[in-house]
Amino acid sequence: MKNILDYKHIAARKFFLKGESYFSADMPPYFIFQPLLETLSTSFRGKVLSNFLLEYTDSKGNPKKKHPCDFEGVNYKFLNNKDGKYAWRPLQLIHPALYVSLVHKITEKSSWDFIKTRFKEFGANTKIKCYSIPIESESDLSDKAETVTNWWHTIEQQSLELALKYEYTLHTDITDCYGSIYTHSVAWALHSKDVAKRERDKPSLIGNVIDKHLQGMSYGQTNGIPQGSLLMDFIAEMILGYVDLILSERLDEEGLSKYEIIRYRDDYRIFSNNPQEVELIAKHLTEILIEMGMRLNTQKTLVSNNIIRDSIKPDKLYWMLNKKGGKSLQEHLFLIHELAEQYPNSGSLIKALNKYYNRIQKIEETNHNIPVLISILVDIAYKNPKTYPVAAAILSKLLSLIATDDIQTSILNQIVTKFDKIPNTGHIQLWLQRVTIKINRDQAYKELLCQKVNDLTVNIWNSEWLNDELRKIIEEEPIIDEEVIDEIDIIIDSDEFQLFDY
Repeated sequence: MKNILDYKHIAARKFFLKGESYFSADMPPYFIFQPLLETLSTSFRGKVLSNFLLEYTDSKGNPKKKHPCDFEGVNYKFLNNKDGKYAWRPLQLIHPALYVSLVHKITEKSSWDFIKTRFKEFGANTKIKCYSIPIESESDLSDKAETVTNWWHTIEQQSLELALKYEYTLHTDITDCYGSIYTHSVAWALHSKDVAKRERDKPSLIGNVIDKHLQGMSYGQTNGIPQGSLLMDFIAEMILGYVDLILSERLDEEGLSKYEIIRYRDDYRIFSNNPQEVELIAKHLTEILIEMGMRLNTQKTLVSNNIIRDSIKPDKLYWMLNKKGGKSLQEHLFLIHELAEQYPNSGSLIKALNKYYNRIQKIEETNHNIPVLISILVDIAYKNPKTYPVAAAILSKLLSLIATDDIQTSILNQIVTKFDKIPNTGHIQLWLQRVTIKINRDQAYKELLCQKVNDLTVNIWNSEWLNDELRKIIEEEPIIDEEVIDEIDIIIDSDEFQLFDY
């Protein structure tokens, strides 16, 4: 794997223009974004966003240009329910023109070299280590799989190693990190607060360029950045790296030196042999984050003197100590249901479902009560939205074991009706459509992306502010691959959702 800060500007641009960098959440494989991004990138060569803004004449006869910050719905908000109730995570498909424009600006040679230099300053203190800079896989694994592997090797394993050196650890994270980011703070991070405030209107500052693009994506708002792309992860790292830098300076002023901090995006692990020093570091971190418009999540802040136990996520430890081989498919699924009740939306739950999927793959017929298995599975998915892709795959296999089409259709209708009771279920509708697309492609769904699969004229993004040239590309370049739909099977294959071979 390779850290993108090791790349030169051209390689960095190529990385950010990949489909999986543009939108990193799980989607059925027939959604493709890279061809659209590459076509737009070609159009942007030698040009900037202002070249493509729609021109008009105001009431006084003066020529004007429309701007994305004056329009709602520029990005497509893809709300993903978090708990089966009223909490949700607002993923976004960034408007492709704004995305490509921002990628081009960030990866201009002078800008990219400046950003890389700034990140070296962020990481100058070796006692504060950041392990969440986007990486690119150099193996058969996807970038996302490499990222998960990197997390395990760095966060969990290094935490276990640090138990040799330290007695105390504090775990914490930032509440609603992306939603709390103040867009002006990007310029603060890259240029310092004084320079950014003094030159806030200077278009040559890359921090101001990024800020303007972010506001263009959200109707001119300055609070929050989109979630769901590696580009936004990278921009978040600019701000969090700046926090690391300020924290390092304050701890130097306090004379603290016997500590280590591991950070993975907005997740912090602080190590020391003195519990008061751990608390003091957390106090300084809290104060710095407040100045940046963010705050620590008090409900997830834990001080412990058992570093070994607390280096491993509780759900993983629970499953390692309690899992048993189920004697039947139903007993096995009940064990997973119990894990879901204890540790909802956890990584161990997803792993357990992946292994259940592998167990049932070779079954051609069974005397098990399939509707009961489906009922248990749906209850797990209903309360655990992170499981949607693997749950849909298991569902597709279980449905294939039902011989009667009428019963299949009846069960699917019940599932759709059940999930309709939850607000913001666009993500599960995408995966339910994947289950039904080879059975009944015309099955209706409320989610706009589902409608796009069967109606290419459906517009995902608001492009009223663009001229005809770019708007035509965005409206006509397909983001649905019909060849993939033709080739996929009724039963969802592991390659469509599994990061690893379980």
